[in-house]
Amino acid sequence: MKYIDIISKMTLEEKASLCSGLNFWETKPIDRLGVPSIMMNDGPHGLRKVGTGPEDAARTSVPATCFPPAVLTACSFDRDLLREMGEAIGLEADIEDVRIVLGPGVNIKRSPLCGRNFEYFSEDPYLAGEMAANFIEGVQSKGIGTSLKHYAANNQETRRWSSDSIIDERTLREIYLPAFKKAVESAKPTTVMCAYNRVNGEYASENHRLLTEILRDEWGFDGVVVSDWGAVNDRVKGLKAGLELEMPGTAIPSNDDYIVAAVKSGELDEAILDEAVERLLRLIVRVGREDQCCGKHRCGEIRKEVLAAERKASFDKDKHHALGRKIASESMVLLKNKDNILPLDKEAKVAFIGEFAEKPRYQGSGSSQVNPTMMTTALDASKEYPNITYCKGYDIEKCDDVNEVLQAGAIEVAKTSDVCVLFIGLPTSYESEGYDRTHMRLPEGQNKLVKAITDVNSNVVVVLLNGSPVEMPWVNEVSAILEAYLGGQAGGGAVVDILYGIANPCGKLAETMPIKLSDNPSYLYYFGERDMAEYREGIFVGYRYYDTKDMKVLFPFGHGLSYTTFEYSNLQIDKTSMNDTDKLMVTADITNTGKVAGKEIVQLYVGLKNDNTAPEREDRIVLAEKELRDFVKIPLEPGETTRVVFVLDKSAFAYYSTEINDWHVLDGTYEIKLGRSSRDIAVTAEVKVTPTVEIPFKATANTTVRDIRRMKNGAAFLEEIAKTAPAFEGLTANPEPGTFEYMHMRAIPEIVFRQLRLMGAMQGKSLEDLQKMIDEKLN
Repeated sequence: MKYIDIISKMTLEEKASLCSGLNFWETKPIDRLGVPSIMMNDGPHGLRKVGTGPEDAARTSVPATCFPPAVLTACSFDRDLLREMGEAIGLEADIEDVRIVLGPGVNIKRSPLCGRNFEYFSEDPYLAGEMAANFIEGVQSKGIGTSLKHYAANNQETRRWSSDSIIDERTLREIYLPAFKKAVESAKPTTVMCAYNRVNGEYASENHRLLTEILRDEWGFDGVVVSDWGAVNDRVKGLKAGLELEMPGTAIPSNDDYIVAAVKSGELDEAILDEAVERLLRLIVRVGREDQCCGKHRCGEIRKEVLAAERKASFDKDKHHALGRKIASESMVLLKNKDNILPLDKEAKVAFIGEFAEKPRYQGSGSSQVNPTMMTTALDASKEYPNITYCKGYDIEKCDDVNEVLQAGAIEVAKTSDVCVLFIGLPTSYESEGYDRTHMRLPEGQNKLVKAITDVNSNVVVVLLNGSPVEMPWVNEVSAILEAYLGGQAGGGAVVDILYGIANPCGKLAETMPIKLSDNPSYLYYFGERDMAEYREGIFVGYRYYDTKDMKVLFPFGHGLSYTTFEYSNLQIDKTSMNDTDKLMVTADITNTGKVAGKEIVQLYVGLKNDNTAPEREDRIVLAEKELRDFVKIPLEPGETTRVVFVLDKSAFAYYSTEINDWHVLDGTYEIKLGRSSRDIAVTAEVKVTPTVEIPFKATANTTVRDIRRMKNGAAFLEEIAKTAPAFEGLTANPEPGTFEYMHMRAIPEIVFRQLRLMGAMQGKSLEDLQKMIDEKLN
């Protein structure tokens, strides 16, 4: 397709028309030029195809496989699994002629309260980016586009249409942008969806720095930026900033008219509009059914080789359901297993208690809701085990209060059971897109039910169904806890598979579970003041905060138990010192020391070694104690050993320096840590890393003695000045601690250069004279 030829034949009005939707889900066609309309639909864990009008938004969508949402799939730490899930969703979208799947969401879990956390992967940007990139590659391998969302800093639902995320540059670069960056650079999503909120005072939909300078110029994004539904504020400003497509196209008067008027008045250069139209045409070809391609993305080649063979009137529903069950079982996290109560003995008398066993919560609420093709509840899956008794225990719709009749029935069953499995969690109304939670508590009726059952039976297993962390006041009273999160349509089967050992749990937490809400680093600032949401905790999100502060948590990031055990040994690094431009190879042996096959997620963390002299470091930067830099999931048979290999580059050691507006590595010794979680580090090695780039520094009369000393020739310069100061006479370089002389010497590095005159140095020198001395000797 020759885009320039088509654009040259378009009227101004036709060009503008391509920049907004035809309806809720489709782009506008230009029939006379052969430009087709394409459809896009939610969602991140399954297709939600509904009618095309606003009145259809709440209607039941076509049946599709409801896979587990991101809150659970992230716990798989399995790149291949996310790609396989993406492939399945891409196939279902192709069958329904949906050309763009609106997902994945990679916003960081800043607080457990975010109502949409179930749709996001992690509190850690590296993990979120890896999961998203592989999901995108899976979907797009079927010739279907994706929409990476919500760009950027969309971390709360409260005032989501008007809130202003106030974030310092370093935090933005280290926490809130890396997952987007990874997905864009590695997986090349066809579209990126801008968020509703403002970022540092400007709406994301018209933020030139985000949409063009960072997304396109820095990361090389060559797709289309689409608005979140209704996110456009100023259409002309948005187009200038880099927002090509407004969705949906229902505004009256149409924003297309503003574009036309702006071009005619000279406010908008038509070349900007032409560029947006060209990108939209490329998108239409890239995800369309025609075997046409721009030659850049292998679109046509993919369609010829793959889609022609796979496109059918329908997909294999049973096969995709089984895949959903596999994904769920590979992702659920065994938090606790006292005395190895799990897996359950198939001959044991077991009570399934809780209405969630019969009517599970298996996905989140809002735009991502999928109409499942079928359902497997835990009660359905338990039918092959004859010794299970079910009782309701509580009413899902009224579980804030105790239902005395239902609870009494559960207690009686519990008294005569060998093991009680309680299915509890958050009802639909507790968390949803559109609003945030106000607390982390489970319904009080459920907490009281757990207490009542543990009073009569000591063998209690809790299965949690929730989209975000919850407080667990009964954590020490139960024997086992399985975090099932939201398991999708086959999640009930996965739960039973794990309970009975058909599947060995191998998920790890993608978020920290704090003991209580007030422990969270964003607790004081999360909702903000009116429209201003200040990210005052900075880079200290999730485990970066809890681990650096050495704070007790309920369960740490990366935690997850197995029915077997794993030993880490023989950690080796291929060098003990390196420049930041070098690469470091890390290897270690992992052995299954248990009696059953299992999978281990080996997590690699990196942190600057704490030598207890942080205040003395001349280049001190506030850093997290450690950060996840890689991971791998490996299957092991009993007694089997596998060697894992990681390769680290500069990014593993770097922080974002706002002084040079780039990534920088501090000179120092770094610890390479392999562990089972962020708190369970098994083996550690050390490497000395030397930066190859210096941070430019220019001294003034108000620069501290400490900072002048670290400059080239700074120590000699200060020594010469000290010789002329009476206050320095008789002082030794290393006085005894506790003496006045010691305190005097300790205080000197903290004074600014001009204050040396108070010690008798440089008498008669003005500030201008001092600056001239500094410039001549140092700057």
